[in-house]
Amino acid sequence: MPTAFWIAHVTVTDAEAYGRYAKGATEAIAAHGGVFLARGGRYVQLEGTDHSRNVVARFPSLEAAVDCYHSAAYQAALAHAKGAAVRDLVVVEAAD
Repeated sequence: MPTAFWIAHVTVTDAEAYGRYAKGATEAIAAHGGVFLARGGRYVQLEGTDHSRNVVARFPSLEAAVDCYHSAAYQAALAHAKGAAVRDLVVVEAAD
């Protein structure tokens, strides 16, 4: 079964609330086998809309990544991000 990646592009508008989201999200992601590969580091925007924070997390499978998103723990964390950030999030299955 191929691994999968969460790819998030984020502009934080309330750092304190987003920090609460990040703490809870980190725990939920780890509980579903997720590992961060990139998290807010340097980047170069070549096309599209620029967001100041970019995150990539690897999961054991597409299903694990989607299950994590819908989990009670992640949804509780996500409540802190609502109104605290503009976000785009996609789950992508890895190529064979």
